Amino acid sequence: QVQLVESGGGLVQAGGSLRLSCAASGIIFSVNAMGWYRQAPGQQRELVAGFISGGSTNYTDSVKGRFTISRDNTKNTVYLQMDRLKPEDTAVYYCNVNVHTTPWSTRAYWGQGTQVTVSS
Repeated sequence: QVQLVESGGGLVQAGGSLRLSCAASGIIFSVNAMGWYRQAPGQQRELVAGFISGGSTNYTDSVKGRFTISRDNTKNTVYLQMDRLKPEDTAVYYCNVNVHTTPWSTRAYWGQGTQVTVSS
């Protein structure tokens, strides 16, 4: 069993910053990919930032230059540093980790979600 625990959401004014954390625990043989998604009311869930195979990073255009994804392998934790926040960034943010639970089996896990609200 793998669990993801998110933290760091909150209410900030436009132009402010937040740092989201997602800590993974459980039986993890290796990590294939990890990332952050968000979903605003009435909208589809979208990928915000992620690590993909080979260690490359990917960001949606609307957050490039403002958000930074990072990780601490010793803590099994992935972070999302969000700077110069805009009201359009308001959403529930979810972390996602795709792992090998055995050398031959993979599965994706989701965090519980954390609310980010940016006031104008």
